[in-house]
Amino acid sequence: MIDYALMNQLLFEGKHEPVRQMTEQALAEGLVPMEILENGLIRGMRVVGEDFRHNRIFVPEVLLAARAMKAGMAVLKPHLVDKAGGGSDAKVIVLGTVKGDLHDIGKNLVGMMAEGAGFTVVDLGTDTSAERFIEAVKTHGAELIGMSALLTTTMIYMRTVVQAFKAADLGQVKICIGGAPVSTEYAKEIGADGYAADAATAVELFKTLLGVKAG
Repeated sequence: MIDYALMNQLLFEGKHEPVRQMTEQALAEGLVPMEILENGLIRGMRVVGEDFRHNRIFVPEVLLAARAMKAGMAVLKPHLVDKAGGGSDAKVIVLGTVKGDLHDIGKNLVGMMAEGAGFTVVDLGTDTSAERFIEAVKTHGAELIGMSALLTTTMIYMRTVVQAFKAADLGQVKICIGGAPVSTEYAKEIGADGYAADAATAVELFKTLLGVKAG
């Protein structure tokens, strides 16, 4: 049987190949993909996040752990999406890290979990301008955008995006924010529709805002 504690430790140490192999092993043992995601990967990254916030580890260690997580995510993703059964009628959401910010670990996790929940995800990557958000919404018929920022110097751009959507008569599009420096209060302050502290909460927020029933 899979030892999730060992898997968490290997992820923490940035051992991407063993993490990938253990993810494959867990699937082969018939474990539920969402269970593997939560207990094997997310739990390990939570420790990484906590240690990073308290300066116990630094950016190089975080990047190694993120690479290990992505290796496991790559194995899980097809199973999560298949299980969700999202089709052409799936609701479209657009994700992006705001202009000036190059951090994408949290956003990538949100995207994968949203796909696992049946959404169609358009990921614009990092350093995303208001214009690119608007263009993607129009091109793909998206009903919601999710913005992330890790820096206090870039979180202020979120207000610019919200204002740009109103100016473009796209006020019906739901706007969600996330990232270390932002909060529910900040979401209200800039006129966003919601804030999520982590990927799982983000997916539930998307469902609520778009009227998607659980399950």
